[in-house]
Amino acid sequence: MSKFKIFSIALLASAAVSQAQDLDQARKAIDAEQYEKAKSLLKSIIQTKSNGRASFLLGNIYLTQNIEDSAKIAFDRGLSSEEGKINNIGLGQLELNSGNVAAAKSKFDAVTKDLKKKDVEEYIYIAKAYMNADKPDYKAAIEVLNKAKAANPTNAYIQLALGDAYYGEKNQNEAYAAYRNAYQSDSSLIRAKMQLGVLLKGAKAYGEAIKAYDEVIAINKSYGPVYRELAETYYLWANNKPSTYTENIKKALDSYNEYMKLTDYSLTSRMRHADFLILARDYVALEAEANEMKKLDKVNPRILRYLGYSAYENGNTEAAITALNEFIAKGTKIIPGDYYYLGLALVKKSIGADGKTVDATMLKNGAAEIQKAVTMEPVLANGLNEIGKKYFGQKLYDVSSAIFEAAISSPTSKNYLEDNVYYGLSVFTINRGKDAKTIDLVSLDKADKAMDNVITASPTYQEAYLYKARINSSLEKDDVMAANYDKYLTYAFEKLKKDLEKANVDLSNNNYIQDLYKNTIKDFNYSIYQDELNRLKPKLTEAYNSIAAFYANTDKVKAKEFFGKTLVIDPTNNYALESLKLLK
Repeated sequence: MSKFKIFSIALLASAAVSQAQDLDQARKAIDAEQYEKAKSLLKSIIQTKSNGRASFLLGNIYLTQNIEDSAKIAFDRGLSSEEGKINNIGLGQLELNSGNVAAAKSKFDAVTKDLKKKDVEEYIYIAKAYMNADKPDYKAAIEVLNKAKAANPTNAYIQLALGDAYYGEKNQNEAYAAYRNAYQSDSSLIRAKMQLGVLLKGAKAYGEAIKAYDEVIAINKSYGPVYRELAETYYLWANNKPSTYTENIKKALDSYNEYMKLTDYSLTSRMRHADFLILARDYVALEAEANEMKKLDKVNPRILRYLGYSAYENGNTEAAITALNEFIAKGTKIIPGDYYYLGLALVKKSIGADGKTVDATMLKNGAAEIQKAVTMEPVLANGLNEIGKKYFGQKLYDVSSAIFEAAISSPTSKNYLEDNVYYGLSVFTINRGKDAKTIDLVSLDKADKAMDNVITASPTYQEAYLYKARINSSLEKDDVMAANYDKYLTYAFEKLKKDLEKANVDLSNNNYIQDLYKNTIKDFNYSIYQDELNRLKPKLTEAYNSIAAFYANTDKVKAKEFFGKTLVIDPTNNYALESLKLLK
């Protein structure tokens, strides 16, 4: 009997050692972002014997994968297990995600109240809960970690967590010191060394960041997360330096593929990969990834998002609308991009097969979805410039005006001024020649304000005054029209004068542009400016004739003066010649 007892104790001890080893392996797999491997190890531990720490780690993985229901089940089960109290930290993070900060703190306090002085792991996980919550609280995390640091100043994991907290706070210096200290304390903690490269990435020192990652790869070429960081760094470099885009995007995609090989091809990992493919604009690969995800989980709604985005970009408008409508109807964590792509697809579908006719209702619905997206995330307006200009070039002015109207609702857009110009031109072109019954006065008034936006930001941009004059002509605001044509002339001549001065032309005897046609200035080749002069000629005559017509009924002398200026530039201008006859 005593031998049996000894044998049983030995078995229990062996099982405990095995569980500890599996827990250690699971922690390493989590750090390497091999989440499916870690989940398998932890589930195996829990099935053998209920284990509070294994349940906690499993729940944390589910939180990382945004599967909150499964996380809560794991934490609740772990509470009643040996060492189960730590699961309150996971439940506390769920409270933080719900906005219940006091309830979260209560759960954290329940974990720390009986801790021994040297027990710091729980403090680290509490700090991570604050950092990983939907609304991170880095100050609270730093406060918790400083308590742990006071108890154990050289603990590498405390330093690593402090580095993450300071990085979240955008305190580069403290983050660097913490990551450096972590790696110096424990050189096996390769994530700390990798994070030194992440700091360089954040500082836009992309080349230096890549060198830092290469050092990590030299130590452990199988460490998956470093390839993800490489991918993200190459992506940022490509976008911040367009001349490197093609080369660096390829490196980014290759690095992310390597990351996938070294981690796993689970649904969660594939979704993260899909998100990166959207950033990298590789929509062919995105569609392939979405179809692979569909094989793994036919009902997961996020797959519909990826199918919708890729279908639109790959030219399948109907499939995009179907997928995105279905996804949005499910109401599962909708993001601005969902409305954006649905709107673009509806706008595209609104254009008839002849490429000319437009379904006004569908266009309106599509524009409303785009506007909703831009309101939620103004940076999306940046991408509308290229799309709007494409439709403008196709003379689909109804469509381009709808796109640019959404774009100019975001004053922070990098194309804000140009988008205002194109919006004004689109609206003016739509209404040009319409009679009082069909003209859209509301849109023309918006177009007028769009030109004001341009003039406010760039007062010497001559074309804005020209466009504003034309718009006000359509609005029958003749005084505003004449004033803006006059400003257009002023800035047009100023620009020509500066151009000629740069060419060292003597302008002392030149009063008007007609002098440019007289080859009286020695050693000056007028043909240099011939293209510009030919381009300006119709605009100048338009401005002179319009101002003259404005004065025709009130000030015949001024009217004759401006018609005379037209004839100096264009002696055969029929409108000016006939008008002068009437004024006599």
